Amino acid sequence: MTLWEKARAEFIDIIEWTDDSNDTMVWRFPRYENEIKQGAQLVVRQAQAAVFVDRGQIADVFGLGQYRLETKNLPVLSTLMGWKYGFSSPFKAEVYFVNTRNFTNLKWGTKNPVMLRDPEFGPVRLRAYGTYVVRVSDPARFIKEIVGTGAHFTLDGVTDQLRNLIVTRFTDMLGEERIPVLDLAGRYDELSLALTKKISPEFLEFGLEATKLLVENIALPVEVEQALDKKSSMGIIGNLDDYTRFQTANAMEAAAQNPGGDASAGIGMGMGFAMANQMGQALAPKQAAGPNTPPPLPGEEPCKYYVGKNGKQAGPFDRDAILAYIKKGSITRETLMWKEGLEKWQAAELFPEFTETIKATPPPLFE
Repeated sequence: MTLWEKARAEFIDIIEWTDDSNDTMVWRFPRYENEIKQGAQLVVRQAQAAVFVDRGQIADVFGLGQYRLETKNLPVLSTLMGWKYGFSSPFKAEVYFVNTRNFTNLKWGTKNPVMLRDPEFGPVRLRAYGTYVVRVSDPARFIKEIVGTGAHFTLDGVTDQLRNLIVTRFTDMLGEERIPVLDLAGRYDELSLALTKKISPEFLEFGLEATKLLVENIALPVEVEQALDKKSSMGIIGNLDDYTRFQTANAMEAAAQNPGGDASAGIGMGMGFAMANQMGQALAPKQAAGPNTPPPLPGEEPCKYYVGKNGKQAGPFDRDAILAYIKKGSITRETLMWKEGLEKWQAAELFPEFTETIKATPPPLFE
């Protein structure tokens, strides 16, 4: 290498950065001990900014474009170096390229549950998480406040600080708003906008802008969610007594229509009558005490009936229950029944009080 080639190699002709990473925010041009010559070309690509730093002091900032470095393009640097009348010799300066694009899908979330007071459930612990988008809006401030003199700065160097800031402001905002836990799901948009507005000034202090912030989920502890699920199930079921009667009626109807033979039919019928008997006894006091049901007249005791089918006996049942079974086909005209005062079991059709209902009820399709 000749002396001229060696001297020329010490001068930098083109300053540029072709970024092929997804997380680099700031990259320092590797000048080493070389000098930038007068008239060198500076290339700043889309979503980039170039910041010139002289002896630790930020000088000029260049946006998108291609520049020929001269005194008129470097007014601040020229002043710092004392070039009152221009310069014609090479100069030394550090050049930082800043990535100004949006960094998307960044995560934030509470590491530990947040204790809050809910108007309905009392003290509760909540977890929350979401995403945010950030970009460098002031390259010079970002280098001064965050990057310093590092040659290569990535997202990892700032995301922890930003995440802690978001979680702190979100927790404070949630405590101030006092939104009931069950209403939070309908307020995600409002919470996202309010949180963005709350943290934006603090992001700007770092030279950053939060272009989008979303609250994606606010969750209760697992045990509390399970308790809420049980409460919701009870709300769907409604009145427990009505639900029990409904389930019992379905079970008896299924047993009466069971095509699995005499044995299985007898077992199903017996189970249905037994279940109805137990439920009838359990619900009888509530029915008697109901506001729309008058008590029995003095000296009048309601008649009780016993039913036998396929060797199974169940009862006692009141008259209304027997009528219901006849209409469903669970009790037919041949079904054996007994009540107090009879010497032996008789077919249901021999009971005068049920004759009209039995005649009006069609016989089963299959005997």
